[in-house]
Amino acid sequence: MTVPTNTLQTYQSNYNAEDVSEIIMNISPIDTPLLTMAKKGTADATYTEWPTESLSAVDSANANIEGDDATIDTSSTPSRVGNHCQLMDKTVSVTTTQINAIRKYGARNEFARQKAKKGKELKRDIETILFLNQARVVGAAGTAQKMRSMGSWLTSNVSRGATGASGNATTAATDGTQRNFTEALFRTVLVSCATNANDMPSVVMAGPANRANLSSQLAGNSTRFYELSDGQLNASISVYRSDYGPLKLVMNRFQRERDIWMLNPDYIELRYLEPMQYQDLATTGLSQKGQMWCNLTLAVLAEPAHGVLADMNTAVL
Repeated sequence: MTVPTNTLQTYQSNYNAEDVSEIIMNISPIDTPLLTMAKKGTADATYTEWPTESLSAVDSANANIEGDDATIDTSSTPSRVGNHCQLMDKTVSVTTTQINAIRKYGARNEFARQKAKKGKELKRDIETILFLNQARVVGAAGTAQKMRSMGSWLTSNVSRGATGASGNATTAATDGTQRNFTEALFRTVLVSCATNANDMPSVVMAGPANRANLSSQLAGNSTRFYELSDGQLNASISVYRSDYGPLKLVMNRFQRERDIWMLNPDYIELRYLEPMQYQDLATTGLSQKGQMWCNLTLAVLAEPAHGVLADMNTAVL
């Protein structure tokens, strides 16, 4: 039908009130598994150290002549390893007009809202940096100090693609040729962990794609089955029961997708030189400014307690 002549419609009105929800939708991921799981400690300097040692190799030829004098075995002392603290921050600045005068949807105080948002963003940054393939950087005037991240720590229990190589304190690991995830590769790293450490990893962390691959490719001795009561396929594995103990499978959105980590939480510590905190910055005009920061490092207390299956393809299989 045709609208009668001179009928005023909403399309011609330029003073209709807006209909905007008072709820601000934000579903960005904020879970930080390693930041939550790791032990918490303190650092008293920008470079923090801890002692570590291992037993001497097994002597399979250990046999003594009856009545012979004792031969003194070689003794060793612990080695010191360490890491540099990394200072990370988030800043915010909002005009006084925006804070005090403007009516806003979903927030009464824009500065407080921004401050809470920056805190979540800083936690995500920390989680990501912990899993980088990053060698430590010694700070200097004009140079930001950086921690040695997980990617350059592990050397004992590693499986890397062709051309891949482990890193060290001053050199990041070399990424190798990527390959598809398989249970055989997964178990190879587990066997290495069992060979080199008395305490086994209890957590496996993978990015979203390879977390799905853990469920689809880890068969073990089980068979996928349907829940007959509701016709649903049980396609997820949350715990992998290996020959050496159970492993909890955890998704981590902020780690590199190409790495699958086998971690023992008892031997990972986050040492804080300055815990997460906030300060107002000087007022230099009609705006409110603030800074949130944290200064911490990653302490891998015993490197052989962990493993990494590196250079995985990043597609769902």
